[in-house]
Amino acid sequence: MTDSHQIRVQIPFHLQTLAHCDKEVGLQVQGRVSVLSIVRALEKRYPMLAGTIIDHHSGKRQPKVRFYADGEDVSLQALDSALPEVIRLGEQPLMIIGAISGG
Repeated sequence: MTDSHQIRVQIPFHLQTLAHCDKEVGLQVQGRVSVLSIVRALEKRYPMLAGTIIDHHSGKRQPKVRFYADGEDVSLQALDSALPEVIRLGEQPLMIIGAISGG
């Protein structure tokens, strides 16, 4: 039997608009809790987000997207790395941030 976890995730405004959802979303994640498993659960619930966070062709994070877990930037870790227990237990959300650039 696979463990199921109730996860909280916060997404940036432009993705909230695209998905017609709130800033924070609750998701069920099966098995290992990682950025990859959370994004896949998010895409399953909101198919219009497919490919907006993780590129489906390269399997990499989109260039202007960052991930924060327990106050730490985990954007450069492998996407399937286990996230901290506070994320797995739903005590804190995984934060997906859309970087701002320009001049």
